Amino acid sequence: MTARADGQARGAALFDLDGTLVDTNYLHTLAWWQAMRQHGHDVPMARIHRAIGMGSDRLLDAVLGAERRPGEDGALADAHGTLYALWYETLRPFDGAAELLRAVAARGWKVVLASSAAEEEVAAIRRRLDADDVIAAATSGGDVDTTKPAPDLVEAALRSVDTDPEDAVFVGDTVWDVEAAGRAGVPCIALLTGGISRGELEDAGAVLVHEDAQSLLRHLDASPLSRPPS
Repeated sequence: MTARADGQARGAALFDLDGTLVDTNYLHTLAWWQAMRQHGHDVPMARIHRAIGMGSDRLLDAVLGAERRPGEDGALADAHGTLYALWYETLRPFDGAAELLRAVAARGWKVVLASSAAEEEVAAIRRRLDADDVIAAATSGGDVDTTKPAPDLVEAALRSVDTDPEDAVFVGDTVWDVEAAGRAGVPCIALLTGGISRGELEDAGAVLVHEDAQSLLRHLDASPLSRPPS
């Protein structure tokens, strides 16, 4: 890790949103399931859940396979967005999520929300988190052309705060988060709140796995987020 010429810390703590800070993975699963049924696709929810964390284009390819009709991608994504928006005002941050962001910022990290969700989804989650006072930057789907597990989102988050990969840590909840961070050269702490097993997250390359945001907060000083580079 390197130091800035101006002496300021350059460490960035990048946080995924869905399933990491806010309990939304199963809401997304339900919304996608309903959207697909509206368009004649009867897909088990378990298969959809396994793809949550990918961008919509990759998710549809993974879930529908040979049944995917690219011409309807936009309609499916719009239907999912409309259905998911019904939950905006009742989204629930995980216990300790906002406190975790504040504790990380208090240690000198620049806190970045790294999401490829639509801008209105990111805004809805930020309202529920109520931690804008410590958030240095945030990404949304408009910032990337290629979604997770490609590294583009992580790289966009790094650019937003002028930080190098070796000076950053990513916190996510799916194998797609871990893989995207790894491809960008950023270590990933994974949480189990997205519904993915510890073994799968570790096999994908997570450097540390915790039960949830509250657990990571309690053990922050024993994690890669204990202190930023100087």
